Amino acid sequence: MDTTKKFEKINRDRRGFLGTAAATLAAVQFMLSDSANAEPGKAKPAALRAIKPGTNTSFASIKQIDAGLLNVGYAEAGPADGPAVLLLHGWPYDIHSFVDVTPMLASAGYRVIVPYVRGYGTTRFLSSDTFRNGQQAAVALDTIALMDALKIEKATLAGFDWGARTADIIAALWPERCKALVSVSGYLIGSPSMAPLPPKAELAWWYQYYFATENGRAGYEKNRHDFAKLIWQLASPKWDFDDATFDRTAASFENPDHVAIVIHNYRWRIGVAKGEAKYDDIDKRTAESPVVTVPTITLEGDANGAPHPEPSVYAKKFTGRYSHRTIKGGIGHNLPQEAPQAFAEAIIQVAEI
Repeated sequence: MDTTKKFEKINRDRRGFLGTAAATLAAVQFMLSDSANAEPGKAKPAALRAIKPGTNTSFASIKQIDAGLLNVGYAEAGPADGPAVLLLHGWPYDIHSFVDVTPMLASAGYRVIVPYVRGYGTTRFLSSDTFRNGQQAAVALDTIALMDALKIEKATLAGFDWGARTADIIAALWPERCKALVSVSGYLIGSPSMAPLPPKAELAWWYQYYFATENGRAGYEKNRHDFAKLIWQLASPKWDFDDATFDRTAASFENPDHVAIVIHNYRWRIGVAKGEAKYDDIDKRTAESPVVTVPTITLEGDANGAPHPEPSVYAKKFTGRYSHRTIKGGIGHNLPQEAPQAFAEAIIQVAEI
């Protein structure tokens, strides 16, 4: 971007720790500042053991549950009575972004829920008549419906890409359902816009304009595997993932609703496709850029090749206890899978306030 101000005004609706003494100090300060609010007598989760990214390749099983408009496919790990954590993925990724994070959190005593977003994996619409809607309000309400179905009153929400946006929206609009928040790339709530960006910024959003055309829809339908792999390479230029890692995730794009959801999501975001009237109230509220009051840690990879705002742009949107960390070491857009230790540690620290 040419300026961070332009990014904040125009593009807010789009899209290990630092490894330094400063990062360690920031983490310690965050925890100490909230120690007075800890529940008396409540034990802290065990410290996480170091893990090499890619150690795990699968989940023990995938469960299914009816929730709202969907039959949701999700992975679950950890004790059923543990504090709940929901891990939310984006495009073009899936639950495997959290395949290393999940057992780390489970071993620390958390109940971890990792759902496939509508249009991915084993998640299916309950009715063939339901509009295949990818707008942010619909996706956020899917998560609320899942929590209701699982009888989870309140959870720590953590995500990246679409998942970070969903977590941000729930934290801002329904703080009573969100204990704490970990959001990669910070504050991603916005509303549809066709306002022009500087040329370099427009170049970064090339795929949104491609998806706005019928040729783009047909091209993604035909080439979704190669298209998604290209996005992975561009968004995480220093991540040396292998074919097996990519293919495990790419299998979830064979969902019969995948293309429709992805295309509508991006068309809605640039204002060339309508949403549903039943979400108008939520759209109005998110268009006002509501602040997030729950305890939050935002993360960013030092080699994120996807468009993303600078932390200074969104810091004031988090009015509760707040900390930001840039994760170094060539970490790209898929931060939970590239740096699972840093992501899991952020969740534990923000959740134990």
